[in-house]
Amino acid sequence: MDEIRIADLREPQRTPEEQQVHEIGLAMEVDLSPDALVASAVRRTGLDDFGDPTLLDRLALQVAAVDGDAGLSGIGRYLVRRRLVGLLAARLRFEDFVRRHPEALEVELEPPVIVVGLPRSGTTHLVNLLAEDLRFRSAPWWEIQEPIPVLGDGPGRDGVDPRFARAQALHEVTLAASPLSALMHDQAPSSIEEECELLDLDLCAYPLEWLARVPTWRDAYLELDQEAHYRFLRKVLQVLSYLRGPNRWLLKSPQHLEQLGPLLGAFPDATVAFTLRDPVAVLQSAITMLAHADRNRRVAVEADELATYWVDRIERLLRAAVRDAHLIPEGQRVDVEFGAFMADELGTATSVLQTAGMEVGDAERARLQAYIDSNPRGRDGKVVYDLRADFHLEPADLYDRYAFYLDAFPQIRQEVR
Repeated sequence: MDEIRIADLREPQRTPEEQQVHEIGLAMEVDLSPDALVASAVRRTGLDDFGDPTLLDRLALQVAAVDGDAGLSGIGRYLVRRRLVGLLAARLRFEDFVRRHPEALEVELEPPVIVVGLPRSGTTHLVNLLAEDLRFRSAPWWEIQEPIPVLGDGPGRDGVDPRFARAQALHEVTLAASPLSALMHDQAPSSIEEECELLDLDLCAYPLEWLARVPTWRDAYLELDQEAHYRFLRKVLQVLSYLRGPNRWLLKSPQHLEQLGPLLGAFPDATVAFTLRDPVAVLQSAITMLAHADRNRRVAVEADELATYWVDRIERLLRAAVRDAHLIPEGQRVDVEFGAFMADELGTATSVLQTAGMEVGDAERARLQAYIDSNPRGRDGKVVYDLRADFHLEPADLYDRYAFYLDAFPQIRQEVR
C-alpha cells in the first residue's frame, strides 16, 4: 500500500497552472443573493413553487452565513452557489412531481437500515457494501445530485440516464483537478451517498459546514424543528421509491448522530448500524480532507482555525450521540466498531442484515464478498496524517476532551490503545 503524505497542507505549493487558477479564484465575484439564486433555479426549471415559503427564510440564513466567511475565494463562493441553485432546482422539480403524482406519497416504505456514525468512521464503506444486497434501495451520487428527472430528459441511445452522464463528467473534472481529494472521499457517480443531501432539499441540514466556515448556520441549523424536516425526508424517499424501487431503503449520514430523535420519529422501525471509531482518528482524517480541499476554495488554508472549528464540531456530534443513543431500541441497533469491521467485513455486514430480519443466503454472501474483494482498504493508496505538524494539535489533549465518548463506548478504547 502506497503511503501519501501531504507535506504542503498548511502552505500549499502550487504549480504555475494551479497558481493561475488560484489567482482567478481570488478575483472572481459571485452573486449569492437569495433573489439571484432563486431566479437562477426558476430559469433552469421553468417552475416557481417551492411548496414551503419558509424554505426561503432558511436560504437567507445560509447565504448570510456564507457571506460572513471572508476567507472564501471566488471559487469557494461559486461552489456554494452551484450547490444552492442545484438544491433549489431539485426542490422545484420535487414539488412539481408531487403535484402531478400525488399517489407517490402513498408508497409504503419497508423498515430501512440506517448507518449512523461519525464522518470518516467507515460509514461510506459499510453502506456501499450493504448496497450490494439487491433487496435494498439506495441513492447513488448521480441520483442524489438530481433526484427528480427532468421532463423529457430520458436515456439516450446508449441507455444511460443523462443524470448519470452529467455526474460522470463532473467526476472526471474533479479527478483531474484534485486526485487526492478523490482518494480521501471519492464521489463516483455510482457510489452510495448521504441522504442528508436529500434532506437538504428543505435547506435544513449540515453539509454547508463542509464547504465554508459558517458557525451562524450551524447554530441556526441546531435550532430547527428537525422532526418536520425528517418527515420531509420520508416524503422524498417515497417519491424516489415510486420512481424506482424497491421500497426498503439503505441510508447513512453522520448528521443523524445529533438527530436520533427526529430520525427515529420518521423511521421508528429502522435498524441502526451504529459505527464507532477512535474520535481522534476521525478528526485527523476529516480535517486533512477539508484542509486539502480548502487550498482550492479559500484565500488561505488557515489550518489552525479549521482545526478549532472541527474539534468542537466533532465534540458536539459525540455529545449528542452519547445523550441520545438510548433512543435506539436494543433489538434495532448493531454497534459496528471500526477495527472489528475492518477485520471481518463480511461478518459485520451479515450481522447488520440479520438484525434487520433479512436472511443472508449464498447469493447474498457471494455479492458481499465480491464487493469486499474488489474494494480492499487502501487500494489506491493511504494518506498519512500528522496532527501536530499540520494542525498544531496534541492527540493526548484530544483524547482527554473526548474521554466522555470513550467512557460511553468502551469497545473503542481497544482501538485507541
